[in-house]
Amino acid sequence: MFHIIPKFRRAAVVVLAACIAATMFGFAPAAGAATGAATGAVAGAPLTTVRLSEVVRSIFYAPMYVALAKGFFEEEGLKIDLSTAWGADKGAAALVSGSVDIGFFGPEASVYIYNQGAPDPLVGFAQLTQMDGSFMLARAGMPEPFKWDHVRGKTIVGARIGGVPQMVLESVLRKHGIEPFKDVNIITSLAFAAAPGAFAAGTGDYIAQFEPAMTEMELAGLGKIVASMGVEGGEIAYTVFHVRRSQLTRDRDMLIKFTRAIIKGMRWVESHSPLETAMAVAQFFPGTKLDVTARIIQRYRDQGTWPKVPEMLATGFARLQEVMIQAGELKKTVPASTLQTQDIVRAALATMK
Repeated sequence: MFHIIPKFRRAAVVVLAACIAATMFGFAPAAGAATGAATGAVAGAPLTTVRLSEVVRSIFYAPMYVALAKGFFEEEGLKIDLSTAWGADKGAAALVSGSVDIGFFGPEASVYIYNQGAPDPLVGFAQLTQMDGSFMLARAGMPEPFKWDHVRGKTIVGARIGGVPQMVLESVLRKHGIEPFKDVNIITSLAFAAAPGAFAAGTGDYIAQFEPAMTEMELAGLGKIVASMGVEGGEIAYTVFHVRRSQLTRDRDMLIKFTRAIIKGMRWVESHSPLETAMAVAQFFPGTKLDVTARIIQRYRDQGTWPKVPEMLATGFARLQEVMIQAGELKKTVPASTLQTQDIVRAALATMK
């Protein structure tokens, strides 16, 4: 059995250094960044550019892509400059350095950075997903029907040590009486984008990863989806929009507008069919067939992936820290009020019909 040395702690040191530099030298907001602009778009007024970093590209985040595709941000006077970090550590580093205005990633990153003594910590102001978006796929030929005991002595292609997907996987295994890295091998050294390809090439017996890769491999005959990490892991603060604490006052109006657009996207997904949603987000997944995207969106909807409103909940944050402690990545918990705020979501809701 083996255990890859954690990488997130080293990344946290780099992030902290960037945070201190940002405080000492002051990073200017993006060109046109909102600083007290009036709520709502003004006809003919130039759009405010907001640099948004997403942790990965996944159908898991469909409501955000709907908001982008349907022009909900433009309705609020915002122009989104979207980039993909491919990792919460990288996304958090970009936000700390000031190279992006909003970071969309798991709040575990904000906890790590806070515990490193960051002078301007990262605060979550809106939550898009309330459970894990990963699924477990068993390689073709594994015993059926699936039982968690089947993974004993096998190899699971997991995720990065210290990240929420990996910690939820470990928590689920323990729930079923299986000790990670002792009763089962877990590969944690592969980059997020490389993991499905490695599994397809023969690495591992099981893989826990995001969509659309799992459904695409299932349809290709490489295996079968046998469990949902979201259903197994339950409610948890999972993927959250973050800013530096200093932005909460300076960019408050922009953040309220941004959150209204996200709420519009969430409501649109809730009121439209999975196929309609798939069509709306198709431009973000050009290599994925429409029926596959629709199937995945249906699965996410059925299991309650997206909350009714993106308000941060203390219960989900408490569950996150519980999982972090179980994984050996956290010794002392941080109060939810320190790294979360409900003010932005509530202000956005108060100004919507």
